[in-house]
Amino acid sequence: MSGHEHAHDHGGRAHGGHEHGPGGHGHGVDPDADRRWLAIALTLICGFMAVEVVIGVMAHSLALISDAAHMLTDAVSIVLALIAMRLAARPARGGFTYGLKRAEILSAQANGLTLLLLAVWLAYEAVRRLLDPPPVEGGLVLVTALAGIVVNIAAAWCISRANRSSLAVEGAYQHILNDLFAFIGTAVAGLIVLTTGFVQADAIASLVVVVLMVKAGYGLVRESGRIFLEAAPANVDPDAVGDRLVGHPPVTEVHDLHIWTITSGQAALSAHVLVEPEGDCHAVRRDLEALLEKEYGITHTTLQVDHVREELLSVGRAGEDPAGDPHCADAHGPVHRQGPHAH
Repeated sequence: MSGHEHAHDHGGRAHGGHEHGPGGHGHGVDPDADRRWLAIALTLICGFMAVEVVIGVMAHSLALISDAAHMLTDAVSIVLALIAMRLAARPARGGFTYGLKRAEILSAQANGLTLLLLAVWLAYEAVRRLLDPPPVEGGLVLVTALAGIVVNIAAAWCISRANRSSLAVEGAYQHILNDLFAFIGTAVAGLIVLTTGFVQADAIASLVVVVLMVKAGYGLVRESGRIFLEAAPANVDPDAVGDRLVGHPPVTEVHDLHIWTITSGQAALSAHVLVEPEGDCHAVRRDLEALLEKEYGITHTTLQVDHVREELLSVGRAGEDPAGDPHCADAHGPVHRQGPHAH
C-alpha cells in the first residue's frame, strides 16, 4: 500500500468512529434531510426579514427593526450551520486528525458575538427613543408582529426536525425561539400603542428583545468557549470520574486525567491508570471503557494502563517511581487514589 491510502485495523475499540454517537445522526435523520429543513427555515426567515425592515421604517418602529436584526442573526446562524455541517462531514486527514468537526463551534461563537454586538446597538437606540420617542404606527406594528409569530413558528418547526445535538443547529433553533418571544412582545407593544397611544411601549419591547439577544449570545459564546478551551463537558465532573475509575479494582491510582469536548456531544477522555502488580491491564482497560460509556456517555477514550511497582504501594509521590523511573515526568491535575485524597 503506498501514498496516503492508509487502511489501519487497530482491533479493540475504535476511537471517534461512532456514526451514531451523541454527536452523530443517531436520531434517524439523514444529514441531507437536516440541510433541507435548515434551507426551508432560512428561506422563510430571509423573506419575512426583508418585508419587516421595510414596514419597520414605514411605521417608525424600532421594535420591528430590532426584530429584523434578530432575524438577521437567525439567518446567519443557519447559513453558518449549513457550512459547518458540510465541513464537519469531511473525513479526518492530514494535520486535521479530528477532521473539521469544530467548524460548527466556530459558527456558534461567531453567531454569539454578532448577537452581543447587535444587542449593544439596539439597547442604545431603545434608550434614545425612550427619552425622545418618535411617532409609531401601532397598527402596522401589531399586524407585522402577528405575521412574524406565524413565520417563526414555522421556522422553529423546520429546525426542530434537524439534528439539534449540533451546537450550531441548536443555537439557530434557540435564536428562532427567542425571536418568537420577541415578536409576541412586539405585538403587545403594537397593541398598546394602537389602543393607548403610549409610543414608548415600542422602545420597551426593543429592550426585551435586547435581553433575549444577550442571553442567547452569552450562552453561545460561553458554550463554544468551553469547547475551545478544552474544558470538560458541563455535565461531567472530572474529579468524580477519577474517583469512580480508581474505585474499580485492581486500580490503585489514576492521574493525568483529561476530559474535553471535540465538538457538540462528542466528549473525549485520556488518563494514565496504574493497577496492582497481579492485575490484568487489558481487562482493566476494557472494564473502564465500558464503565465510561455506560455511566458518562464517553466513548472516545485513550487509557494508558500500567502495573504499579511494588515500592510505589508504600512510598513515593503520586505518579513517580522512587527508583528514578517516573511514570509521568510532568503530571497534570490531581492524583486519584483509593481512600481519602486531595483533589
